[in-house]
Amino acid sequence: MTTINDIAKMANVSRTTVSRVLNNNGYVSEDVRKRIMQIVEETGYIPSLSAKSLRTKKSGVIGVIIPRIDTETASRVVSGINEVVAKGNFQILLTDTELDKQKEIEYIRLLQSRHVDGIILLATNVNDQLIATIKDVELPFISLGQDLPGVTSILYDDYHASVDVTNMLLSKGYEKVAFIGVSEEDPSVGRLRKKGYVDAMASRGYNFDESWIETGDFSIESGYEAMKKIIKNSRGELPSAVFVVTDRMAIGAMEYLREQGYRIPEDMAVVGIGASTMSRYVTPSLTTVDYFNKEAGHRAAELLIQQIKQKKEAEKFVQTYRLIKRDSV
Repeated sequence: MTTINDIAKMANVSRTTVSRVLNNNGYVSEDVRKRIMQIVEETGYIPSLSAKSLRTKKSGVIGVIIPRIDTETASRVVSGINEVVAKGNFQILLTDTELDKQKEIEYIRLLQSRHVDGIILLATNVNDQLIATIKDVELPFISLGQDLPGVTSILYDDYHASVDVTNMLLSKGYEKVAFIGVSEEDPSVGRLRKKGYVDAMASRGYNFDESWIETGDFSIESGYEAMKKIIKNSRGELPSAVFVVTDRMAIGAMEYLREQGYRIPEDMAVVGIGASTMSRYVTPSLTTVDYFNKEAGHRAAELLIQQIKQKKEAEKFVQTYRLIKRDSV
């Protein structure tokens, strides 16, 4: 195996000169640089990241913790992160919690043991153990999706997006709006999106039946089952619309309605959140909210790299959003 010493000997330069070229750090004449890089290419030499990390105290690796690997939201965010970190000569080490909040703790510790330079967490909950763990590992840290105390957090405007969706439905004459959410252990998706719905209904003087509110677990199947419960438990009067807090669950709800012979939107309107690719191509196309997930990934990576280079106080950032009106309303 070729070593840096071999490269130096073949190029007739010092090891330090080779190191400067490989790390793009320090002056080396253009002729010498080209000679070294030609030898590197011919030999297929790959610098040792572990050796470099021992010298610089940096691994060049950023840990990313996502809640589910099979969701488009996570895919977009990771794509945005990767675009930024690649330009900064970092690599990503990706972990998937499968919506298990205990795994969030375990993976933070695991990434610490792998000597990552910082962590981006697509958080799904806020609890004392999580906050204590983040504080204990003492790494540059970004939370995306949840407001974590003492941590730089990038937030989606869940409350106002939910208010806007509900008001849009009411303004179009859908006065009986049902709601499919997720567990309120998730403060953003579970709690804030529901609060936006409840507040919007109340502020405009509309009542809702408690049997019109159900929860799922982010999956298409759970949206299907939640819609089934709403239809079966409605006491004499069916809702005219259903607001579902994720596109995946909304598509499940639409499937149940179609199976039962309901027309969308003539018999019941449906709205989701997420602007997924599927939302555009289901029939009818799904009205939804775009949170610009890829741009959120960009911002998370940029902020983390800033923290890696220079310690900064925790900050809060709120992403913009847009309501995409399609045929399901």
